[in-house]
Amino acid sequence: MSEHWKTPASRALRADGLRVGDIDTSARPGFRGNKKDGERVLAERGKVLADLQEKLYANGRSGDSRSVLLILQGMDTAGKGGIVRHVIGSVDPQGVDHAAFGVPTDEEKRHHFLWRIRKALPRGGQLGVFDRSHYEDVLVVRVHDLVPEEVWGRRYTEINDFEQELAEAGVTLVKVAMFVSLDEQKKRLRERLERPEKYWKFNPGDIDERAYWPAYQQAYQDILDRTSTGHAPWYVLPADAKWYSRLAVTELLIEALQKLDLRWPPADFDPAAELRRLDTA
Repeated sequence: MSEHWKTPASRALRADGLRVGDIDTSARPGFRGNKKDGERVLAERGKVLADLQEKLYANGRSGDSRSVLLILQGMDTAGKGGIVRHVIGSVDPQGVDHAAFGVPTDEEKRHHFLWRIRKALPRGGQLGVFDRSHYEDVLVVRVHDLVPEEVWGRRYTEINDFEQELAEAGVTLVKVAMFVSLDEQKKRLRERLERPEKYWKFNPGDIDERAYWPAYQQAYQDILDRTSTGHAPWYVLPADAKWYSRLAVTELLIEALQKLDLRWPPADFDPAAELRRLDTA
């Protein structure tokens, strides 16, 4: 861990007992340093992450079925895409399984809500990334009354059972809930409207969703209270400072990968013999 972290990210960001209404979205839990420090540390720690991810991938190629799944949840403009570009973008793309979950297709709607999630789970040796996830079915679905409460209310237990199943199958879950302030979100939406190269990111519905902010806060509170478990804890990430968000997720992934105690897989051939063959080839 970098000397700039006074508390490991996994402890500083743990959601246990936290109230969504009390989150200081401009805070930088566990980190002592400014933006310049953070960007320097991110460059250093990105190399550590890349090395660990390569070991995970190499072990997967050798038959290890373990994987890591990063779940990113947050309101529009929270910075999920930036995490994918600047954190996941620093590792070998061959070892990444990425999925983004938007509005379900007609086919997906005909199945159980976890059907499309199961199809996108990371393979052995892969670092999986979910940009939104099965939690949309207790967030958007709940806030907009897309199904009755008796339906979405059962999903918390289904999600816990599903994530227990994943953990037992060797999937390490890193669940990150990203929170920005209303003011910061407005600033980021304005930037998308004022810069032509960002028009593609803008969705008029993002403005409409701001009216549901209190309902989303309560929905997020319930997922933190009801689905943060020992095998799949939630980490709450204040996301007004993009550099901090990226650094914190990097640290969470490093910690998760280090716990796997990865080693380079041994050769399934005789290296000395192959060197001799090479010398005479």
